[in-house]
Amino acid sequence: AFAGFFRRVKSGETPGYPRFRGVNWFDTVDFPKDGDGCRWDSTPHDPVTRVRFQGVGHVKVNRHRPVAGRVKTVSVKREGRKWFVVLTAEQGEPQPLPATGSVVGIDMGMANFLADSGGGFVPNPRHGRKAAAKLEAAQRTLSRFPRCKAKDRTANHRRAVEKVSGLHGKVRRQRLDHAHKTALGLVRAHDFIAHEDLRIRDMVKAPVPKPDPGRPGVFLPNGAAAKAGLNKSINDAGWGVFLTILTSKAESAGREVIAVDPRNTSRTCPECGHVAAKNRPNQDTFHCVACGHTAHADTVGATNVLRAGLVRRNARQG
Repeated sequence: AFAGFFRRVKSGETPGYPRFRGVNWFDTVDFPKDGDGCRWDSTPHDPVTRVRFQGVGHVKVNRHRPVAGRVKTVSVKREGRKWFVVLTAEQGEPQPLPATGSVVGIDMGMANFLADSGGGFVPNPRHGRKAAAKLEAAQRTLSRFPRCKAKDRTANHRRAVEKVSGLHGKVRRQRLDHAHKTALGLVRAHDFIAHEDLRIRDMVKAPVPKPDPGRPGVFLPNGAAAKAGLNKSINDAGWGVFLTILTSKAESAGREVIAVDPRNTSRTCPECGHVAAKNRPNQDTFHCVACGHTAHADTVGATNVLRAGLVRRNARQG
């Protein structure tokens, strides 16, 4: 860092004095190659799995499942007071799951985490909302302590920080666990899965302020409070994490996943094809004003997603 600093000084560039990197600056250390600074399963004849780090020695590891393939990289990650070893392994060609002959479309939602074209529903666990009261109390306790450096924190301050961090970590792990189990169920049951191509980053944007033309410095109501609640629910559902996991599992299992345009999927009648906003009188009900077809709105959306996905697949194969 200092060599770069003096080089920039001599060349007339903006030097940028090096900053001190404290103990809490990084939470992850990466070893780009197994055997270069670290060695996974360094005592293979010992029934206890150990990893050896240069300058540290052998460390016992609670391995939750056997490692498949040849270990390529090793990372050490810290979460609060817990430490994890993350491995990247090179494996052969994965074996696809047996064909089931089933196809499905899924519609992501709020009341239900997802609905499928067969009429099934996966409830929304709302892990963040369930932990909101405990998290609010923990953050209120943390807010009573003045902001200070880590080395100047009292024992109570450190415990308050760890409490907030632990609650956030638990919610994240619960959300990941739900996403993995839901995605695994879909991949095992269906050969083809179609889902909406959701632009989640755009969906959770805050509304644009509306200045009052008659009063400078005053803004008109723009629904920011309601939008904030909606954004919180979208983030709590974890759609992006779920779709990423679903795509990864489907690729390993030899399944096909296609994303389709979500526009009008919940307003189009699957029986007659009529498109109208009045077809959906409320959040849960679909009633076609043209032919009278009635069904759950999320099931209708999933059915239309499946049809659009099959059209895209046929066009791609043709």
